[in-house]
Amino acid sequence: MSLSEDIKTLREQTGAGMLDCKKALEQNDGNMDKAADWLREQGIAKAAKKQSRIAAEGSVFLYNHMNGKIGVMLELNCESDFVAKNEDFQALGHDICLHIAANAPKYVRREEVEASDLEKEREILRAQVINEGKPEAMADKIVDGKINKFYKDVCLLEQPFVKNPDITVEQLINDSILKIGEKITVRRFARFVMGEGLEKKNENFAEEIDKQMKA
Repeated sequence: MSLSEDIKTLREQTGAGMLDCKKALEQNDGNMDKAADWLREQGIAKAAKKQSRIAAEGSVFLYNHMNGKIGVMLELNCESDFVAKNEDFQALGHDICLHIAANAPKYVRREEVEASDLEKEREILRAQVINEGKPEAMADKIVDGKINKFYKDVCLLEQPFVKNPDITVEQLINDSILKIGEKITVRRFARFVMGEGLEKKNENFAEEIDKQMKA
């Protein structure tokens, strides 16, 4: 089987995410049984199984950064109101807000990336590849490899966690699932930057003085 088929099979067996399955196979030379054991040892498979449950409780977190210059609103879901009030859950919500403020993701997960954004990125990457002298016939295949970097840049769950870049935000959440014992999921978020999108008046100081002198 191809690597993509192995990843699909491992996902079906363990419930783990695609990137975790890919890493597990790479770490174990493509051995399916060893990869599944590796996922269980890492706690990923156990956390993934909890993700099939319903998480309809949780909290909406509000966070201000840089003296109110950046604001974040996050809806983080769990299974029970009891856990929503748990200190570990609250700390997780705060950490994810902090990460969003610092790293400015656009989407929660890759499935939410708008087709127009993805196509635009593909066009940019394809042009870069061709400008580097790569044959056009190979360009699309090379772009497919590079597009994962794009997902890591714009998708919250795939970004390296700002306080510990050795793990992703998804791994941070999985660790909390194992600790707390309930499904936890990011439903949505919004990030606000003070003055973003506003047209600011920008006049030359010398011209302003000249206007006042003539007045």
